[in-house]
Amino acid sequence: MYKIMLALHLLTAIFAIGPLVGAATTASRGLRKPDAGATESAARTLTIYSYASVVVVIIGMGLMSAKAPWDESEQVADIGDLWIWLSLVLWAVSVALVLAGMVPTLKKATTTIREGGAVDALVGRTAALGGITGLIYAGIVFLMVYQPGS
Repeated sequence: MYKIMLALHLLTAIFAIGPLVGAATTASRGLRKPDAGATESAARTLTIYSYASVVVVIIGMGLMSAKAPWDESEQVADIGDLWIWLSLVLWAVSVALVLAGMVPTLKKATTTIREGGAVDALVGRTAALGGITGLIYAGIVFLMVYQPGS
């Protein structure tokens, strides 16, 4: 069961987190053009994959609760492990940044572009939030691989 859960966790991480980070780190391109279709698409992609990332967390919790293949008497990890709870906090921060910061900014930019307004002031905020999102997920990968505190 462990290997199945690990494979599902990795696959969902690749197919949910990958597009999320890709959209977050490239969202400011639509503002630089300015392209309302690109900003609208980026906002939609960020929303969908932010919610899809919940599946990664749920499968990760299942994986964490599975019996360890190296010792059937123990679990893979515990919620109290530094790398687990810190990864969860970072994930929550990232989703909050995307859904409360990037998506509303991109929706505002889409409306402004369609009305013929300038969105230059939103480029820096969007690029910064996208970069932070990418760094957060890179940090989560580091925590998952290195497992500090274990």
